[in-house]
Amino acid sequence: MIYADYNATTPVDPEVRAAMVCALEASFGNASSLHSAGQEARRLVERARAQAAALVGAQPDEILFTSGGTEADNLAVLGVAQATSLAKGGIVTSSIEHQAVLAPCKHLQEGGRPVTFLPVDADGHLEIAALADAVKSGVALFSIMLANNETGVIQPLAEVVKAAASCGAVVHTDAVQAVGKMSVDAKALGVSLLSFSSHKIHGPKGAGALYVRRNCPLAPLLHGGRQERSLRPGTENVPAIVGFGKACELAGARLAADSRRLTLLRDRFEAQILARIAGTRVNGRRETRLPNTSNIAFGDLDGEAITINLDMLGMAASNGAACSAVDHSPSHVLLAMGQGESVARSAVRFSFGRDNTDEDIDRAVERVVQAVNLLRKARS
Repeated sequence: MIYADYNATTPVDPEVRAAMVCALEASFGNASSLHSAGQEARRLVERARAQAAALVGAQPDEILFTSGGTEADNLAVLGVAQATSLAKGGIVTSSIEHQAVLAPCKHLQEGGRPVTFLPVDADGHLEIAALADAVKSGVALFSIMLANNETGVIQPLAEVVKAAASCGAVVHTDAVQAVGKMSVDAKALGVSLLSFSSHKIHGPKGAGALYVRRNCPLAPLLHGGRQERSLRPGTENVPAIVGFGKACELAGARLAADSRRLTLLRDRFEAQILARIAGTRVNGRRETRLPNTSNIAFGDLDGEAITINLDMLGMAASNGAACSAVDHSPSHVLLAMGQGESVARSAVRFSFGRDNTDEDIDRAVERVVQAVNLLRKARS
């Protein structure tokens, strides 16, 4: 199997697994207990908090552990909305956000909160003019992703932060796909809230974090305990948090080397696909992108059929966000970029990772060519 779906999830690193097994076997205490078993678990949680904070340029007390990126996004969007009055203004997001941001925004809109969905251009880049117009209506929260999960296009977050400063709004960024693939510094970005997730950086599923800048208005979604500064109550999943922390440490240490190597692999893959398969196009190619992500439209073919054929040929890819795999509608991201429905349906996302090699890329190209030829032959 050639695995080219790292944006969906990543394999757990052996060092992460070892750290988790150690926590499971030797540190089973409740991290809120006062006895020595509980305090050992607390020590592990706080070490992981420091590791997570270091990866995103934060202080440890600015990190809240969650069950993953979706919960972190919901806590950011809904938590700020609950903590700020309607008079403070509405919510501004983009039309290409992950559903973990779009769904809570739509929920707030249904409840009467004004929500603006900013457009993007043909390359998936936020329309700056629309951003300026949105400020005029009064804004409590901007929620704009750092890098898109389907195209890898990096968004102009500096412009968002500048616009927010002009109206006193809070800025949240969904950095779930960006963290571990590019340098991310919450302080340098100027955001108040930043979401990231364990299973995107070779950690376990079921763990994530929300960076919360000090004095940021945020209300809890859950009630019942004082864990995570009462903003995310519930007994901590110590083994998962330990694994997440270790994954953060490894991601930071390997970031520069991984980024350089993945950029070369991605570019090598795209060059061969464009040269060998007629009618293909890389979505967002002209914009700065994550080093590992390639979203390719295959003209008149069906992306889902290509993905299925690739699986039968021993290659894993995706025709959209993994969280939306059961939804057979075309990608909302590509539609927002102005692509027609048939073109949007033709796209396949290839996302490479730490374990891919040059040989994987060459074999991947052959399998994509084979999958496309099989579909075209069936149609002729």
